[in-house]
Amino acid sequence: MDSQLTTKQWWPSPAKLNLFLHINGRYPNGYHQLQSVFQLLDVGDELAFEITTNGKISLCTPIAGVEHEDNLIVKAARLLQQHIISQHSKSTVFTLGCNIYLKKHLPMGGGIGGGSSNAATTLVVLNKLWKAGLKLSELANLGLKLGADVPIFVEGNTAFAEGVGEKLQAFAVPPTTYLVVFPDCHVSTQAIFTHPDLPRNTPKICATDYQFNNTHNDCQELVCELYPNVAKSLHWLLEYAPSRMTGTGSCVFAMFNHPGQALQVQNLLPPGSISFIATGLSRSPLHQLLGTQQA
Repeated sequence: MDSQLTTKQWWPSPAKLNLFLHINGRYPNGYHQLQSVFQLLDVGDELAFEITTNGKISLCTPIAGVEHEDNLIVKAARLLQQHIISQHSKSTVFTLGCNIYLKKHLPMGGGIGGGSSNAATTLVVLNKLWKAGLKLSELANLGLKLGADVPIFVEGNTAFAEGVGEKLQAFAVPPTTYLVVFPDCHVSTQAIFTHPDLPRNTPKICATDYQFNNTHNDCQELVCELYPNVAKSLHWLLEYAPSRMTGTGSCVFAMFNHPGQALQVQNLLPPGSISFIATGLSRSPLHQLLGTQQA
């Protein structure tokens, strides 16, 4: 399999950071009203797709501890497949399937969008390879059924987000290098969003008013109380640069003007620390690659 994989087309599945996260209230259905800036990064996983004609969806590189049918990659492929079938006439049989291969680089459970990004890459690339012809907006609506973070990766722009995270407008962030640290613990998003102590009344801001210093992460204080490893990593980074937790955690990040500064601080991390350095992008590397191929 390894020799075959070297000849496959590998598609980027980038990570993201939430530069801030304000919780403005709740909708009648219980979902939280959010505001955030989703910063896309030049670091991520990779996916390859081998199109078949048997209609089957197979993830050939399973993730330990994740059932095949529970993996967002498989769910995304099945969702798109069923949507295509529903759009065809009953006399038409859609027989296309795929074998999917994953190179997992991002730590799981860190709040940097790995699973959501994998799902989005699956939707976008299979839409192309299966010649489904869906617009990105249609794919984003499908992706929202899989998770609130999927549309940002489908749309492919660093964005100011509102709603449950699905209302997106492209947003310019000054060029920044990020040192991302994974405290080696998994934070339950559901547990944080259902916790009675979570702040839920931060006033809304306009996108034009965003500055890192006048925003915060409403989940950060609670997560730091419940997960000491997150608090420890964050307090350590704050000694060197402006730092914050992303999303509901557990990853924390520090911001630098130059990669060399980030590397210096990374080299000071305690032995055994899990971290990576990334550059913020305005456009997803997946969409950059698609644009190059279509040019």
